[in-house]
Amino acid sequence: MEKIRVSDITMKQLARQGDHSLSFKGKLEISKLLNKLAVPVIEIEGIRSARADALRVKSVASAVKDSVVAVPVELSEESVSQTWEALKGAKHPRLQVAAPVSTVQMEYLSRKKPDAMLQSIESTLRACADKTEDVEFIAEDATRSDSAFLKRAIETAIAAGAKTVTICDATGALLPEEFAAFLKELLETIPALSDVTLGAACANTMAMADACIVAAVRAGAREVKTAAVGDTASLQNVAGILAAREELFGVSCPLHTVELKRIVRQIVWMCETKRNKTSPFDDGVQDIESALALSLGDDAQSVAKAARDMGYDLNSEDTQAVWEAVQELLRHKEQVGARELDAIIASVALQVPQSYTVESYVINSGSNISAMAHIKLNREGEMLEGVALGDGPIDAAFLALEKVINRHYELDDFQIRAVTEGREAMGETVVRLVSNGRLYSGRGISTDIVFSSIQAYVNALNKIAYEEGEA
Repeated sequence: MEKIRVSDITMKQLARQGDHSLSFKGKLEISKLLNKLAVPVIEIEGIRSARADALRVKSVASAVKDSVVAVPVELSEESVSQTWEALKGAKHPRLQVAAPVSTVQMEYLSRKKPDAMLQSIESTLRACADKTEDVEFIAEDATRSDSAFLKRAIETAIAAGAKTVTICDATGALLPEEFAAFLKELLETIPALSDVTLGAACANTMAMADACIVAAVRAGAREVKTAAVGDTASLQNVAGILAAREELFGVSCPLHTVELKRIVRQIVWMCETKRNKTSPFDDGVQDIESALALSLGDDAQSVAKAARDMGYDLNSEDTQAVWEAVQELLRHKEQVGARELDAIIASVALQVPQSYTVESYVINSGSNISAMAHIKLNREGEMLEGVALGDGPIDAAFLALEKVINRHYELDDFQIRAVTEGREAMGETVVRLVSNGRLYSGRGISTDIVFSSIQAYVNALNKIAYEEGEA
């Protein structure tokens, strides 16, 4: 019985539609959930912003242990090299070359003539094949392509090293039997397709993507693109159908169907949890693995590796300081968790001069009014202030700080915990900000959790200012 590779394109769908705003952490958690579900292929967005996106790809590649991690490249050898540098650490890496093959998309999206497009497909695929054996060619808008050109494009891709060729119905205009007939004709007229894996993808324009994908499997497709959320075939529906009727289709689907519904529901919740309209920060996504103990050895290298896995890039001096703090903590407890390592890094790594200090802050909040924050910062003698409304006092405070510095940073993590007991308990806050693809953590401590949060944010901000020369 042949196996069907289900390829999840949830994160690509969300990026394309632009309806949702997943954080760095949210994308990482979805990748972990899909890997836990045993999805054979996990597709993520390509690299646009060199530093920030490279960190995202590296982090997903490191977190996914079993599934193939597939990343698209642009039609250039430079893009291939840049993407591979970020992806090469994955256990099962795949490079994807997606190219429009219909006249409309070639001219209006890529501004290429057919011969130029074939040359770009060939050179890019050869560059990918030099990096890895697992290379996929995606024929976008294939169902509206000239049949003779589509045949040339597929043959060119296979000759250049493509091991998977995916045919896309980008408009979702074909009925299931029409899509199946389209694929069968390609298999019959292009002998080289029998030597590679035929893939299928379909938009859900007519709410028939699930049926089209199932029809594609019966026609000979052995890799299908689905998503937990998005305008394409449903991961849950397609996997469920293939598992239920595998004897009829003569194929098997390797997903963990027992956990399928629960994990898909969790992914949908993460994707559909909207950020508050007044806040760019909170999307409700929690770091599922963050409380688990880290595997730390007796040397500084193991601590440095754990820090890198969390997204930090520590120099040798900071690594030594963090390692010493970890060893001190291990004298009092058996294990050090990710949250504790976060706090240690915030406390001892990259300690810099204070470009910004908190001069004053005022917070107004109540059950019948929107939270308001007014914050003044001192930047080397210059007084700066910002006022903002937010979804709660801490959210308002962070928004006011953004007004002060006139810049938005992605809030990668935010932690609050009590470090003493009683009514006058001290609260410790750790804030992680992302700037140009790097993580910067700050720590604050106070009996006032709002002030400790402001302190933590400003502490991280000072590290960014020092590192990037913004002050």
